[in-house]
Parts: sequence; C-alpha cells; structure tokens
Amino acid sequence: MVSDKKYTYFITGGGTGGHIYPAIAVAEELLNDEETKDLYYIGNPHNLEYNIVTKKNIKFLGINVHGMPRRFGFSFVKWAFQLWLAWLKCCFYIWKYKPDAVFGTGGYVSAPILMACMSFVRGNKKRFTPYMMHDCDAQPGLVTRGLARYAKIVSLAFDCAKKYINNKNCLINGNPIRAEFKTLTKENARKSLGIENKITICVMGGSQGAMSINNAAVCLLKKLSQNDIQVIFQTGKKNFERVIEQLLKIYPQYEKDKNLIIRPYFDNMAEVLKASDIAVSRSGSLSLSEIEAAGIAPILVPYPHAAADHQRKNAKFLVEKGAALYIEDSEINEKNLSDMLFSLINSPEKLAQMQNCARQLAKYDAAELIVKQLKSIAT
Repeated sequence: MVSDKKYTYFITGGGTGGHIYPAIAVAEELLNDEETKDLYYIGNPHNLEYNIVTKKNIKFLGINVHGMPRRFGFSFVKWAFQLWLAWLKCCFYIWKYKPDAVFGTGGYVSAPILMACMSFVRGNKKRFTPYMMHDCDAQPGLVTRGLARYAKIVSLAFDCAKKYINNKNCLINGNPIRAEFKTLTKENARKSLGIENKITICVMGGSQGAMSINNAAVCLLKKLSQNDIQVIFQTGKKNFERVIEQLLKIYPQYEKDKNLIIRPYFDNMAEVLKASDIAVSRSGSLSLSEIEAAGIAPILVPYPHAAADHQRKNAKFLVEKGAALYIEDSEINEKNLSDMLFSLINSPEKLAQMQNCARQLAKYDAAELIVKQLKSIAT
C-alpha cells in the first residue's frame, strides 16, 4: 500500500563509471517508485556523470570538486578551498530542496553533500539530513571509510568489506545494476548492435580505457575476425585515436570488417555485455557486477595502481569462485591474451561453466533492496 507521504531524494556519485552507474541504477528505481516526489543528482558538471545523468533526464545540481592531492602544498590548499565552497553550495541545496534522504556511492564527488548532511540543520525541527552510502569494492574507498560512521545505513557489495567500516548497520546488497541487465536478451542485444548470433568478445578497460589491454587486443583483432569471432572494443575516449593509428598499420581494411565494432565509449554497456560471451576487462567492482549479471566469462586484468589494490582483490574473488581467468597488467600481451581467449573459445564446456559461475554470483535485486532501505531512513 502506497502512503500519502512523498519523498525528495539527493543522489550523488561521480568521476568514474564505478561511482556513477550504481547511483543511476538507484535513481531510476526511485523514479519508478510512487512515493518519490522529486529527485536530484549532485555531481561535477565537468565530469562523466553530467552527460550520463542529463541524458536520463534526471535533474542535475552541480558542484566544483576534485580528487584530493596526495602531497601538501599549494594544490592541496586550493583543493581544500574548493571543497569548502562545494560544501557551502550543498548546504544551500539542502536548504532549498529539503531532501528527505541522500544516497551516495563514495568517491570525492559525494563528499561535500554528505558532509553538508551532517552539518546543516534542516527545518524547524532542528534535524540533520539522513544519508545512506554504498561502496562497490572489496576494500572501500577513503570517502566511504571516513564518512560511513555517520551514515544511517552502509550498503556493501562484498561481505569482506565490513571489516573496514565503522558502522554497525552494514548490509550486503551487491552492486545496483541497471534494469536492462534483467530484461534484455542476448538475441535482442545483438540485433540492436547489428551483429550476428556467434561468439562475441567484449574488450573494455573501464570508462577511461586501459592502454595495456588495448595494446594486446589491437594486435589480435584481425586473427579473431579470421576465426569468425566478433569483437566489440571500447577503447576509452583518450585512447581511441592511438588504437586506430595502431590498427591501420596492422589491419588497414578493418573498417570493412563486419566482425569488428570499435568505439571510444558505449553509452549502453548493458547492451554490449548482454551481446557478448567473453569479456576482457579491468576488475572494478561495478564492471564485475555487470559481467556477472550478463552471464559472460571474463578475463580480468586488474589496474595495478588502484587504491588499496582493490581491483586485484576483486579479481581474485571471482577466480576463487571459478567465474574468471586472471592476468597481471604487466604480463598481458598479444600471445598471452590470445592463449587465454582461445582456451575458452576452443572449449565450449569450460566457457559455459565459467559463464554459469559468473551468473550465480549476480545479484539482480540490489537496487530494489537499496531503495527500500533508503526509504526507511527518509524523514
């Protein structure tokens, strides 16, 4: 039964797809809830989140905030001043729009509004705005660890992350994923992309791309196509021109090859992953959740400089579950990647088993659970 009370929410998270897409999944679930009065997304208008959020027709409130410098100096002082200004702006947003609850997915973009929730008294009843946090990784990030103690609820993707969080109300929900992962079929995904119904490999390095993966994969495109294998290749926006320059030297006729789709970035990764059988990928937690939900077999190449080495920890968790193959960033090359790919392609049973293990790890109801929990803290 729907109550008479309608709620206003702030959603925040940005910088990378790992922070943005879980926030988007929760925002979309809230927008479909009859008890939602209004919803606003808080992020940096110069970051990736702005384009993604505005394309979804979600109201966007901008703040100017960047990652914290690692060394003390002028850049640190400048960053602290920007953070203070962003905090002031978030206090203004709370005063103006009066959110009943705030949901943040960690990262530096979410810090100012969560800090404002704790410091700005809203309304005549002298209440602070309650907030809930979600962290995608096996080892939570700095913002999550620092601000989780004041959250009403902390949602986590991994049970092992609880030991890093100073909050008794930690719930293991998995990562919220977009609705398309539950509804889109492989056949319809392939039809939408204009590709055939045959073995398909997705190569991706996250929203920013990965040079090591790109360098190994670009050398294999011609060979894979000659074996009648389709490849969907997300290079990352910064690396696209370099990949094309390399490919023209190796395979000048690539543009006429119907087995290859090469783009800097795909807006709908649900479509790409659902169309695929194998993924070559970094091991950010959201990427892994989406790979699991798509039921595909991943070859994981952890980013070696990830904070607290969380990508390697994420990858090893999947390997232990029989749901992934693993290769170090320093070891990936044309030969090693080719051997791993064809070990799966030439062994349908091994491929199917790994896909099934990945599918069993998927949590399709995380967004619904988080929305229910977020509503429970709304004032």
